[in-house]
Amino acid sequence: MGKLYLFKMLFLSILIGNCMIWLAGCWSSHELSDLMIVTGMGIDKDIESENYVVTLQIINPGEIASQTKTERLEVTSYQTKGKTLYEVMRRISTEVPRKMYLSHIQLIIFGEEFAKEGIGKSLDFISRNHEFRTDFYILVSKGGKAEDILNVLTPTESSPLVSLYSSIEVAEKIWAPTKGVTLDELMRGIISEGINPVLTGVEANGDKEKGSEVKGLEQIRPAAVTKVTGYGAFKKDRLVGWLNESESKGYNYIIDHVESTVGTVPCDEDGIIALEVSKSKTETKAGMKDGKPLITIDTSIEANIGEVQCKIDLLKEESIRKIEKNAERQVVSLMEASVKKAKEELKSDIFGFGETIHRQHPDVWKKIKNHWNETFQDVEVTYNVQYKIRRLGTISNTIEIDK
Repeated sequence: MGKLYLFKMLFLSILIGNCMIWLAGCWSSHELSDLMIVTGMGIDKDIESENYVVTLQIINPGEIASQTKTERLEVTSYQTKGKTLYEVMRRISTEVPRKMYLSHIQLIIFGEEFAKEGIGKSLDFISRNHEFRTDFYILVSKGGKAEDILNVLTPTESSPLVSLYSSIEVAEKIWAPTKGVTLDELMRGIISEGINPVLTGVEANGDKEKGSEVKGLEQIRPAAVTKVTGYGAFKKDRLVGWLNESESKGYNYIIDHVESTVGTVPCDEDGIIALEVSKSKTETKAGMKDGKPLITIDTSIEANIGEVQCKIDLLKEESIRKIEKNAERQVVSLMEASVKKAKEELKSDIFGFGETIHRQHPDVWKKIKNHWNETFQDVEVTYNVQYKIRRLGTISNTIEIDK
């Protein structure tokens, strides 16, 4: 009995020891000195050859870690062509001395012309490759190529794409006409029934050629800057048009993606009042009216008065009610403009009205899903907005009234 016990203990010790040996190292690990860290990717299409044109922005680790400033930039761009993205990523190894590391990509940008042809095939590579995480943002270069955006240097950050990524996150929280779209959200909009995706637009303003040089930063106003601008609307995987700033804000109100923003309402004949939205909640409901689908949008908003440029007594309740009514009409106008653009020009249900019908009235959806694109253009939409002003600011009345 004692020998059997000792044999069991010896076997267990050997088994544990082997496990510790196998688990001691990471089989898939890579030394940092063997990698080139990619922070962003731009995808365009060469018209003549029909090849993908891929621009990669890569961090120069030596410059990031260096304590002394040199003339070398902290980022570098490489560009290669190929019939597939997989081929491009391998072919670029002829230009760089290390393996591309894609897990730190923060932005992927599609050129506008390429997005109009369809981005579905390129998304197959991005979704299939295990190195890509899903928390990066995907953008469309408005009025230009993706490479134009990647090559513009910024004075505030060592990496242009880090600066652009931060701008999207900040603007999303305090300025409503923008939103960071991830790969999962984009794929859901392409694959799902009753909804089409949008992507945030970005454009390069100024002298793009000088904006890619260090000399372009050696002045108070940079030679070129990148700017997030509105939404690009898609029908499945093809870009079909753009929403301007006001229409993009209306879109975000409808899909319930407004954390905070600023708007203005008229006051008297020639004055305006600026309002800061501090809370917004939207619910979309589907119903039937005369045998046709009816979409009802209920929005409740809380706001603070941020600036007054007119003569008005804010201590009077009727004055506050008047401002709230003007604000309600303003929000409805934004949403109506966004829906009108989608129905009449884009002909794409980017709001997910069809998905709402599918979820709330599946029997109705079965009858109309095969011709929803046509039905969407005639669907009736009603808007109910409740606007409440909660705070007046640190002063209760305007300077003009106090005088």
